[in-house]
Amino acid sequence: MTELLIVMVVALVVIAGATLVGPRLGVASPLVLVAIGVVASLVVPAFSSVEIGPELILLGILPPLLYSTAVSLPTMNFRREFGAISGLSVALVVGTSLILGVFFTLVIPGLGFAWGVALGAIISPTDAVAASIVKQTPVSKRVVAMLDGESLLNDASALTLLRAAIVATAASFSFWGVVASFTYSVIVALLIGGAVGWLNLEVRKRITDPTVNTALSFTVPFVAAIPAELVGASGLVAAVVAGLVTGVRAARVLSPQNRLSDSQNWRMIELVLEGGIFLLMGLQISSVLTDVENDNAGIKAALLIAVGALVLTVLVRAAFVAPLLAVLSYRSRRHAKMKPRMQVIQNRLTTPQEILDAPEHPSGLTPTKSARYVDRVTSLVTRSLADIDYFLHEPLGWREGTTVVWAGMRGAITVAAAQSLPIDTPLRSTLVLIAFAVAVLSLLVQGGTIGALVRRIAPAVDDAVVDERATAERTRLFALLKASAATVPTPAALSVEAEVGAVEIGAVDGNQLDGGDHAATADDDADYAPRRARFEADKQHRLEVIGAQRTALLDARDNGIFDADLLENALDNLDATQITLEMRGKSDV
Repeated sequence: MTELLIVMVVALVVIAGATLVGPRLGVASPLVLVAIGVVASLVVPAFSSVEIGPELILLGILPPLLYSTAVSLPTMNFRREFGAISGLSVALVVGTSLILGVFFTLVIPGLGFAWGVALGAIISPTDAVAASIVKQTPVSKRVVAMLDGESLLNDASALTLLRAAIVATAASFSFWGVVASFTYSVIVALLIGGAVGWLNLEVRKRITDPTVNTALSFTVPFVAAIPAELVGASGLVAAVVAGLVTGVRAARVLSPQNRLSDSQNWRMIELVLEGGIFLLMGLQISSVLTDVENDNAGIKAALLIAVGALVLTVLVRAAFVAPLLAVLSYRSRRHAKMKPRMQVIQNRLTTPQEILDAPEHPSGLTPTKSARYVDRVTSLVTRSLADIDYFLHEPLGWREGTTVVWAGMRGAITVAAAQSLPIDTPLRSTLVLIAFAVAVLSLLVQGGTIGALVRRIAPAVDDAVVDERATAERTRLFALLKASAATVPTPAALSVEAEVGAVEIGAVDGNQLDGGDHAATADDDADYAPRRARFEADKQHRLEVIGAQRTALLDARDNGIFDADLLENALDNLDATQITLEMRGKSDV
């Protein structure tokens, strides 16, 4: 037990050290951890037999990691790029698996096509943890959204294809059987993940203690993943869907204190689990090499095959991304032509007052239903125009395509899936080594050069234009905040000064009411009760203003009319303001 605790402490220190040192060396911390793990497995005898069961990675580590990534994912960008994400997550995975299956059948004597496809399915999915390396580079937000979405969803198609290929080695292969299995896996995962995400928020919104609330959040990815796996669906997709539902609704349901606690604690969980995966990948190299030697298989030949497989995955990915970008560019041009017509529709969407005042709308709608209908159509048109502006301001060219191709790194899912191969798999140790080698080489070669590549091909940016656009967007956002604050009536108990400062934290001096000596002398202060009442009225008014502003920002988020990062920053500021207000004067209540 003592040895295990020592290993855990050392691992945490190494993960923390790599996180701090990596950026200073100009190297992503996951690459540092993989390198440390490889060296430790080859040099330190105690690490030569490290083996981690695939179930621990697939059900113990990846669900919370994918859930956390999904919670923080800008959902409007995910929605906008869903077409590209679907193609990368399904069509590319299937195509890569089949082409790699042919390759492995040709270069590994006696393997067979079905086992070749199984190994191809293991290698084909990109990894969400590996994709985190890309976020440390100056890459387009559209590219980040596509890579995040791809890495969150492509495991379902890869693991379904892997299971189908393994079954095909002992029975006849059925194309429609694979399609049915994949459809079942995804649909059931969507239902379970959506239900768990909704139920999670319904329970947690009734719990005011942030510590208890966050502790319950740690169970959500497992509550989604485990039942999905038990019924033959994708547990990872279920965890992702639960995270997406939580991310979309949390700001409307959970208090700022609970969400702040969630964010801080989940960042720590991400750091430890993400670092642990890369460290374990490196540490297992020695045991994988030993298994190959014990089977009298050729290590050099396996490594050469791994290099060939990695090159082939990059080529297949490039062949898929090129036409995908052409389709996306065509869509952007078509949307640009539609924009004037959409603007005309938006300008006409002003409901005539006589229609709203009429007892019944000509189409049969009541005035209330008519207003709701107009609101829905207006929201749809606004969202469509925002999407058009997004596609026009963030075009995808050869630079972005190159980044998408080179950023398709393999990682933990490849390692875990390789270890899940049946014991009686032909040349199992060799296949596992090939998968490990592809994952490690992908991380070291692609991950180690992606930053330099992105900086090299990045186009020149006109800072003046960028600043002007950012200033204009901030101005629109401030106008929205001001307009939403104006919808909240000011209580008569507030003075003019308090009303003017209704959206400022410091309009009322909270130190006058913050417990301590003031609480002790409250009975001697004739003005204490009126001041306290005025303070509470002002505080409540400010909280109502913040609530109205948050609702306006979340509606704007759903319509996609502001940059996701700008909106997140504004929402964080509102949360900080609300927490400060709720804490002010609390000690003497």
